Amino acid sequence: MSEAAEEMTRAQLRHGLRLATLLIVLGTVCGQGLPNVLRHLGSYPVPLAQLAAYAVLASVLAGEAVLLLRRRTWGRLLRQIAVAAVLAASVLSYVTLPEGRTSTSVDWVFGAANWVGLVVLLDRPLRAAVAFLVAHDLTALAHLVTIDPNRGDLARFATGSVTVIGLPLCVAVVAAVFNSLSAAAAAARAEIERVRVAEAVAEESHRRRQQRLAELSATTIPLLEGLADGSLRPEDPAIQRRCAIEAGRMRRLFAETDTVANPLLHELRHCADVADRKGVVVELDARGQWPTPPVAVRRDLTEPVLRVLATAASRARIAVVGGADLVSVSVVADSGEVDVPEPVTRGVHVETVTNDDTVWMEVRWQPTPQQTTQPAALQAS
Repeated sequence: MSEAAEEMTRAQLRHGLRLATLLIVLGTVCGQGLPNVLRHLGSYPVPLAQLAAYAVLASVLAGEAVLLLRRRTWGRLLRQIAVAAVLAASVLSYVTLPEGRTSTSVDWVFGAANWVGLVVLLDRPLRAAVAFLVAHDLTALAHLVTIDPNRGDLARFATGSVTVIGLPLCVAVVAAVFNSLSAAAAAARAEIERVRVAEAVAEESHRRRQQRLAELSATTIPLLEGLADGSLRPEDPAIQRRCAIEAGRMRRLFAETDTVANPLLHELRHCADVADRKGVVVELDARGQWPTPPVAVRRDLTEPVLRVLATAASRARIAVVGGADLVSVSVVADSGEVDVPEPVTRGVHVETVTNDDTVWMEVRWQPTPQQTTQPAALQAS
């Protein structure tokens, strides 16, 4: 099941729970509360106050019905207003309740306001519902203790409180467990996706690494074997040049797996490090913004630089200039004539100028939408 399907299922379950709770509350408020109000309307000191309290609770339930139809939840401000209105209706009813009638059929709000408040707080943490139920029960208790209750009144109130608090609390616990399970399921889903992405990235990195090692094996392994069996002499300048080129390629290979903002400059720095280690003074300057070239293009852009640096005697300067439609990498060094293979990717061109022991080489790449790996703007100096 996809993440969207899972979220839709959870939303449907939450909607069903809210709808079932609303139907229960409507049955309680309309089926029990309203008949009690009408039956005992003449016994209230201020009947209009009781009707007003009932109207407030009915308005809150109507608001919940509208939100359900629109598949929306109570916002923070609306929820606070609704809870305050329910508690105010409870206080208004108790202020105008006849003495000694707390938790009786005359006290209709005792078993109605608790359910209405639960409707508003159903998708909130359990502590919110508990706090509301306790506040509602304390309101009734405050009215009871003002009339010097006897033992029977207290027993009746305690018995009624078990139902008034217990039943809504059971529903609140079910909702809290459901919300907790939904959150846990979402977290588990996110963790599974994270692991899958990490595994896919690791597999792709391993595949690319194996591919690059296979490409290097055609030139690096014969060189190492020749040095090992003595058929190639380390003091031979040509062999030293080959070693420097292969060392630069290896460093470029390792740099290709790094996650950096500018892969081209990052790999050029690693190529320059080989020349720097043998005492060549290397300068690297970059100007402009350009899209990130693919790996194959970056190899064609850095290969001439790598070969020139491998034979540089004392100094070298690398310049990178780029834009949206052209990337140019040039190098000048006292390395003499250098053989550079033809680029393997389209759009890459090499130009070479040699003057005595100084060689200037420029590699240009004209990116196309198919070749650009990401449109990130890069700039260095």
